[in-house]
Amino acid sequence: MRRNLFDDTHELFRQSFATFVAKEIAPYHDAWEQAGIVDKAMFRKAGAAGFLGIAAPARYGGGGTPDFRYSVVMSEEFQRANVANSGVCLGLHNDVALPYFVDGADEEQKARWLPGICSGDLMTAIAMTEPGTGSDLAAIRTTAVLAGDHYVVNGSKTFITNGINADLVIVVCTTDPAQRHRGITLLVIEAGMEGFERGRNLDKIGVHANDTAELFFSDVRVPVANRLGPEGTGFAQLMTKLPQERLGIAVNAVAQAEVAFQWALAYAKNRHAFGQPIGSFQHNRFALAEMRTELDIAQIYVDRQVEALNAGELSADDVAKAKWWTTELQWRVLDTCLQLHGGYGYMEEYPIARAWRDGRIQRIYGGTNEIMKELIGRSLGV
Repeated sequence: MRRNLFDDTHELFRQSFATFVAKEIAPYHDAWEQAGIVDKAMFRKAGAAGFLGIAAPARYGGGGTPDFRYSVVMSEEFQRANVANSGVCLGLHNDVALPYFVDGADEEQKARWLPGICSGDLMTAIAMTEPGTGSDLAAIRTTAVLAGDHYVVNGSKTFITNGINADLVIVVCTTDPAQRHRGITLLVIEAGMEGFERGRNLDKIGVHANDTAELFFSDVRVPVANRLGPEGTGFAQLMTKLPQERLGIAVNAVAQAEVAFQWALAYAKNRHAFGQPIGSFQHNRFALAEMRTELDIAQIYVDRQVEALNAGELSADDVAKAKWWTTELQWRVLDTCLQLHGGYGYMEEYPIARAWRDGRIQRIYGGTNEIMKELIGRSLGV
């Protein structure tokens, strides 16, 4: 299928980034999978090469362009090289955390944080989820009590991507529990602040190279100067930024499913049973035909959402549709492709096995698919 999403500049960027992945990530990916965390040196190399802070203003060392197509290219190249688990930290940093600093920080905060965010000296994370809240952000219990020119923060977070490596953590707090949504405030907690502790690097089913942590806050004194936006505006900021995060998940879903399909197609052509390629059996040929068709449809829809984001027209309802449908498709494709590989598909040495294991989280994070359907349903007035 011919795509019209990219121009020559994006393709040149793709070549450059693919070279970076081949040199700085692929040779170390298996080691990082075993360690459960990437080496922060890679992160700084990514910054030096210009792959961090692409949407940040150039005066702070960023790329100076909010064009989300560069993030799409990075996601696709991570998947094509089968090292997406090592790339999660970059995607989280560029596409999830950075927008809060670009749009929500004041000039003093930008001058203080953005140069390090763009260079890779400051890794970022955002801490929303708590052990007892899940997708219900209005029910968070991490409190921030104003005391002079500081907030005193108490509480805990879990399932935090980049939680071990992060130098700056955007923490979703409640400054007025009685106000629920209107009482949520975003504070930036920095590594080394007294009372801020990291718990376990959580032992996940997949995505092993990506560190995911528990975070604990015990009377952490956070300067008011570390607040992003006015007090009580945190929920509004989250609702503004979550669509881009969910679009990033949809982009990854289609990219991984496409790569898995190509593996399965090649295997179906080369693997023989009963004297013929397994792809020539009608059941398998139909399965491949169905996947090819659905992937083409998904790619068109997601590309249009990327264009809508760049134009400032991305709908929260439309991106909810993209997030749930593409991740469900991703899971169906991964499962079918593993089945086409037969017993070899269950072996860790085959990339489809890792992809199948790693892909399961996509239907959960960024808001579960059940929540996505709820959002879509509400938009229909039911």
